[in-house]
Amino acid sequence: MYIAARHRQDRIEPMRDLMATHALGMLVTLNEGLPDADHLPFEFVEDGEHGVQGVLRAHVARANPVWRRAGQQVLVAFRGPAGYVTPDRIEKVEQQGRVVPTWDYHVVHVHGRLRAIEDPAWLLTQVRRQTDRQEAARTQPWSVDDAPRDYIAGMLKAIVGIEIAIERIEGKWKGSAPGAR
Repeated sequence: MYIAARHRQDRIEPMRDLMATHALGMLVTLNEGLPDADHLPFEFVEDGEHGVQGVLRAHVARANPVWRRAGQQVLVAFRGPAGYVTPDRIEKVEQQGRVVPTWDYHVVHVHGRLRAIEDPAWLLTQVRRQTDRQEAARTQPWSVDDAPRDYIAGMLKAIVGIEIAIERIEGKWKGSAPGAR
């Protein structure tokens, strides 16, 4: 991704916040030499082993072939606030009409290597964490433990975990989108 110096976001906290608030990431892999994209809710985890960079975790249906691409270098893109910006009328006068519209947006790109995880205990922990995070604001949050154990055990057999150790993370905060620096 091209990032002009004035739009570069180097601080990890705003990038983590964007990934948490806009958790649906676009996972880009290669499928028979062609780019392919899967849209998955990710969780950022600072796991100590990977330091500040951390890991992204998610799960997919076992029927989804993306987990079989384990070992690939991948990209996960997260898009935050975005919007069209019309030229400011005052600026237009001050600049003798030398203004143009633009598009403001915040994005985070995460690069790393895809790993598939089939361990039922890992999967259960992951599903619980993602569910608890999404349900936390509800008056009566649903819990994985609200479902019958045998049902959950069957569902866990139908999914595969994915983890991406973050090797590079870059943010672009273009313009006046809410939260721009």
